[in-house]
Amino acid sequence: MAAGLVISAPASGVGKTTLTLALARAWRNSGLRVQCFKSGPDYIDPAFHAAATGRASVNVDSWAMDRGTISHLVSRGIDADVVLAEGSMGLFDGVAARGVCGTGATADIAEMLDWPVLLVIDPSGQAQTAAAIAAGLRDYRPGVRLAGVVLNRVASPRHEALVRRALLDAGIAVFGALPRHAEISLPKRHLGLVQAEEQAEIGKLIDEAARFVAEHVDLDAVLRSAATWSPQPAASGVLETPPGQRIALARDAAFSFVYPHMLEAWRAAGAEISTFSPLADEAPDPVADVCWLPGGYPELQAGRIAANARFRGGLRAFAETRPVHGECGGYMVLGSALTDADGIRHEMTGLLGLETSFAKRRMHLGYRLAELAAPMPGHQAGARLRGHEFHYSTILAQPDTPLAVVHDATGAVIAETGSRRGQATGTFFHLIAEDR
Repeated sequence: MAAGLVISAPASGVGKTTLTLALARAWRNSGLRVQCFKSGPDYIDPAFHAAATGRASVNVDSWAMDRGTISHLVSRGIDADVVLAEGSMGLFDGVAARGVCGTGATADIAEMLDWPVLLVIDPSGQAQTAAAIAAGLRDYRPGVRLAGVVLNRVASPRHEALVRRALLDAGIAVFGALPRHAEISLPKRHLGLVQAEEQAEIGKLIDEAARFVAEHVDLDAVLRSAATWSPQPAASGVLETPPGQRIALARDAAFSFVYPHMLEAWRAAGAEISTFSPLADEAPDPVADVCWLPGGYPELQAGRIAANARFRGGLRAFAETRPVHGECGGYMVLGSALTDADGIRHEMTGLLGLETSFAKRRMHLGYRLAELAAPMPGHQAGARLRGHEFHYSTILAQPDTPLAVVHDATGAVIAETGSRRGQATGTFFHLIAEDR
């Protein structure tokens, strides 16, 4: 039997990830087995979860996945003592139109699993109003239960007392209050947190967060508020078709945005994955039958990528006989050129005609539903793919044949269609699941 709990907040940037990591590490240090999940399309946080717990974390997504897939993914927590699902954005934030089984909101996962929600509230610039916000979240949707609140970034003991009293008067449990503590702040960049694998001191930071939270939060009370949960082992779930039997996967600081559940599904279907580093000027495995370039931060490494002749030549040679697919940043590297933030134009691999600019920045964010006009690795023409797009690069040219008709979550057709040329294909969205 495990204790299940969802960690959410009224908005982004409140401290959900820090609290999740701290609780996970503190309970792990006490001898409990902790399993984490991430609700929604975030490919960065699961690596932090794994660093805190020693167990792989995956995403669950009510807009892109059906209930069977979500149940299959969550069943990995069957042998854990505590299971934490970290939310995205605010508790009820999703898209206007339902997807497969929900809008992508954290509340969908809380209701589906019947786990209570631990709210993280930052009362900066307010006092009793924080209680009104918490009460509104508690009462907004009948199927979502509130366990209680942890206050973050309280300004003073007097400030804490005012907020605590208001919350208790509203019948909402307060498990603790965290003063500001710069030592546990996670560094950020334009697409979210700096990745866990790029932070040499991440273990120490998580340990300090666990120590700090244990000092200010009643961990036993939080654990008692969680739901008793006994999942049934999922037989199979819906597994994604691997793009090939032997997959050459680009993997380094510039190419790391890939959902963990995708890699697990490929391996579960019998595929072998070999990684290579374009930043280290490595070419894809010559015996692989497909090459996959995930997203990441190529816009921060464009000069190095352009200078790495062995990588660029090896990828071009690979694409003469075998398929190559790129997602978001990987798609940009398959293109002809990438202009960096300083306005310097760098030649990319030229497998596609796409040209992008990070100097002309505009945010592209949201769920995507694509119907393939032609095959791409792992999926046939006509397949309906669900994914998510998040980048700041601007398309300067996209001259190749469109790969798909792509809609946003409202059903509107968007310009980021993806491209195909010869053996090369690419999309700006990161694939989450195929409609079955």
